[in-house]
Amino acid sequence: MGPLLLVDVDGPLNVWGASGRPAAFVEHRWRVSWRRRRGAWLDPSHGPRLLRVAAEVGAELAWCTTWEEDANRFVGPALGLPPLRVVGLRAWEGRSDWKFPAVGRFAAGRPLAWLDDDFGLFPAARDRFVARRREPTVLVDVDPAVGVTDADLAAVVAGLGRTEQG
Repeated sequence: MGPLLLVDVDGPLNVWGASGRPAAFVEHRWRVSWRRRRGAWLDPSHGPRLLRVAAEVGAELAWCTTWEEDANRFVGPALGLPPLRVVGLRAWEGRSDWKFPAVGRFAAGRPLAWLDDDFGLFPAARDRFVARRREPTVLVDVDPAVGVTDADLAAVVAGLGRTEQG
């Protein structure tokens, strides 16, 4: 199996750290259930850019977010993304090793690039995760005030390399 490109929603795509809505971003509000609403500021160019980079490196694009399937219901369609596989994180919530065990199982045996904004919050768990992996592993720490940038996507391409398109 080819590489994986995992993407978180809050931070990389939904710029929760911005002081106001950035110019290229569109505000979205969804009713998740009769009691619950969710919102996000999303840049519509992120969907096509993620798909382009995933195709360039031959990677499967997947969600790695606490939004879980709600990412496919709400965020993906807003960005023009098809339904993606989801790393199941609910069983790991509240643990000191954060998302790493779930990602380790999901990405076992596959090269990995992962766009997230929280790697710095769990440095010991991050370092253990990277040390255990035998496959190429690129953790791209995205600024939650800015979202995914061309430099972040270039880091994915540099880390996973280009694939031959036949």
